[in-house]
Amino acid sequence: MISIENLSKSYGSKIVLENINLNFLKGKVYGIVGENGAGKTTLFNCIAGLENHDGIVKYEFGLLKNHLGYLQTEPYFFPKITGNEYIKLLCNARNISITDLGERNIFDLPLHEYAVKYSTGMKKKLALTALLLQENKAIILDEPFNGVDIQSNIIIIEIIQKLKEMGKSIIISSHIFSTLSDTCDEIMLLKNGRIIQS
Repeated sequence: MISIENLSKSYGSKIVLENINLNFLKGKVYGIVGENGAGKTTLFNCIAGLENHDGIVKYEFGLLKNHLGYLQTEPYFFPKITGNEYIKLLCNARNISITDLGERNIFDLPLHEYAVKYSTGMKKKLALTALLLQENKAIILDEPFNGVDIQSNIIIIEIIQKLKEMGKSIIISSHIFSTLSDTCDEIMLLKNGRIIQS
């Protein structure tokens, strides 16, 4: 279980997140919905340990970032790294050896090409492929359906369901409620830095 207690985040005098308290259980899919600028990405960055914050993030298996796969809205890629090299780099970070990458290329990406030349949707699919191959226990997907074609959206939904069956903790964000309503077990509404409805 991931437990978040009184998480708050400010930039100077601007309060972005205020006293967030959440629990994310294994084998469940959670949605965070809110308008652009509501604080969804900041919340995810705090949970992932990418930003300093007040409050506590606890995880039953120790340090969360060692077990977390985080798909950011706009994944970063080194300028001269191929799709193939990117996946191997992320897998090496988890001490996982990949030998059958061609067979596990679920989105049929041109892995021999530089990742920076990919379209927005292809970059997202590459980052998601690498996160899945890392075998993380917890997954955060920040706007995973944005910029991705309909067929890939269907595959992503199937992946989320499979991860749920495997007992993973999955957290997804969107600014559109309908994209989460068929996928999530529970949806939280984030507004003005606070969870106002579940």
